[in-house]
Amino acid sequence: MAIFRLQHNVEYLVVGLGNPGPTYEGTRHNIGYQVVEELARRHGFPRAKRGFDGRCAEGAIGGRSVLLLQPTTFMNLSGRSVAAAVGTLKLPLARVLVVHDHIDLPFGRLRLMEGGGSGGHNGLKSITGLLGPGYVRLRVGVERPASSDPDVVADYVLSRFVESKAEVADLVGASADAVELWLYDGLEVAANRVNGLER
Repeated sequence: MAIFRLQHNVEYLVVGLGNPGPTYEGTRHNIGYQVVEELARRHGFPRAKRGFDGRCAEGAIGGRSVLLLQPTTFMNLSGRSVAAAVGTLKLPLARVLVVHDHIDLPFGRLRLMEGGGSGGHNGLKSITGLLGPGYVRLRVGVERPASSDPDVVADYVLSRFVESKAEVADLVGASADAVELWLYDGLEVAANRVNGLER
């Protein structure tokens, strides 16, 4: 994979969390990867290149210069990748959005918010540990398993969706819509719209 080099003054960073490699493709924990890939497809971003301990691509969404990033550090070290990008881009955390799976939301529900806790999500723990909590999160509901046993939860998020491909595609599309809305209209407007939607 080619090495990434910045071409423009990037205004926003959108991070999709996940784990690298074919073993994890299509799993609940990789929904962030899928959303970033959908945004890249919609807006004609160039092929992702290696950079910031991840895969990244630079392009425009709604006239705004955006870097799309998929950390490849594995989930528990996601902060290393995000911190490297934020440090280079010199962005305020309010212009950094992290897309991630969230088991405490029903499948298909979304929550857009700035700050907050990790909810037990190791990727968020890693990012917050290096950057603080002030970045924006898009929580993508993947449903909680029947058991709260940590081993069961870990297996659950690392397994593939039982929902249909069409349902997962709708969820990815709605999540990409939410990111676009944040970029176009800002957090307050986007959160009012996104968080009020019933699916």
